[in-house]
Amino acid sequence: MSVSVRPATREDARVIAEAVAMAIGSESAVLYCGENYLDVLEEIALEKGTQYSYENSSIASVGGVPAGAICGYDGALLYQLREKSLSIIRKYNPSIHVPDDETEAGEFYLDSVGVLPEFRGHGVGTALLQAMTAKAHADGHEHVALIVDQDNPAAERLYARLGFQRAGIRMFFGHTMWHMLHLNNIS
Repeated sequence: MSVSVRPATREDARVIAEAVAMAIGSESAVLYCGENYLDVLEEIALEKGTQYSYENSSIASVGGVPAGAICGYDGALLYQLREKSLSIIRKYNPSIHVPDDETEAGEFYLDSVGVLPEFRGHGVGTALLQAMTAKAHADGHEHVALIVDQDNPAAERLYARLGFQRAGIRMFFGHTMWHMLHLNNIS
């Protein structure tokens, strides 16, 4: 099964929304965006300058069919991107809880990655992670970061296999997460 990765377009907004929902979990997505979280996340993905914007996303395809998505951005832009995302969410969920900071300046943050169920186990997630990590390093980012729930050792093993190492702990939606970094080894 051949996997290709390309920059996302506005037409990919629903796939991006599904990937983000998978990454944060449906329970957190409901708390964050309300019951219609997929529609809200899709609206965010359609907008420029948001965390989950199509501009900050890549799509994996298998046989020309979208199979998953990844969102990533410069951690220094977290507040700006999050505020625009929250302004959309507040239309549907005025009492939104602002999540803890999951990234910071000095790192390119892989915010969300998700693979559609029918394509899991075929290297789609690996292709997405490798492509966006390589692009971030090529664009001059020395550190590429992500967080993973400490209760998800399988995902942590995947990230470690791809060169990510534990660099600390972050809290996100009440979950203890490993903060993991991939360092650019090219001088």
